Order: sequence, then C-alpha cells, then structure tokens
Amino acid sequence: MPPQCGLARELLHHRTTEVILAEYYKVFKELGSGFKEEIFQRAMIIALTEAGLSVQQKVVMRVWFRGRQIGYFTADIVVENVVLLEIKAAKQLESWHTAQTLNYLAASDLEVALLLNFGQKPQFKRLILTNDQKVKPQILTDHHGSE
Repeated sequence: MPPQCGLARELLHHRTTEVILAEYYKVFKELGSGFKEEIFQRAMIIALTEAGLSVQQKVVMRVWFRGRQIGYFTADIVVENVVLLEIKAAKQLESWHTAQTLNYLAASDLEVALLLNFGQKPQFKRLILTNDQKVKPQILTDHHGSE
C-alpha cells in the first residue's frame, strides 16, 4: 500500500470530523459530565445542526451474517451521511466501546466513526474502517426459495 493511502484514511471526512469535535468540546464545556447518554445525544444534535451539519438520529442499520440478515443495531447519530457518532457517558472509554463502534462501522456502509465520551473529562476516538476492508454481505436464498 502506498504511504498516501494510510494518510488518506486518516484524513477521510476530516472537515466534518473537525466540526463535530469542535462542537463536542463546546457541549462538554457547557454541560459537563454526569448526565445520561441520551441528554448528550440531544445536545450534540442541537449543536451539530446549529453548526450547519446534516444530522440523523437513531439510525437503524442491518446486521448481516453469512449472507443473511440477523438483526439490527441503532446508530446514535449519523452526520452528513458519512460519520457515525457513538455517544458514551462513562467514567472512561473502555476497549469494548471501541469494539462496539468498530462493529457498527463493519455492519454499515459508513467508514468513519467518532466515539465521544462525556465522562469526567472529554475523551474521544476516531475510528476508520474503509469499505474495501469490509466483508460485504451476499444475499443468499435458502433451500425453500425464500430470502
């Protein structure tokens, strides 16, 4: 892989994530910590919308396994149809928060996620999983001819 590919992945949707992170720090400064995740989600939606970004909340996405749809997950927020936001209100980010968010990226067509924690101090992770790294589901038909 040429060196610029790694850099391109790091910079994927950079402008959008810059605005999101700027608003995250403003929300954190204004609200602090101690509220439930839902409160921070609502605040982020307001802040991002006021910043001029397109925001969708509670976005339902399908989960596939071996070519079959096995369930759904709900993304907290999707910004500009390109960045998934996972909001946490934990003491600190844990490895399972990262794993969960990476699973959400893997199950979706989105390639960039920001894991934002409204814990005792602001903490975030920027995660990238490009579509060329993902296993794409193939719709299979069972033996009875139905999907």
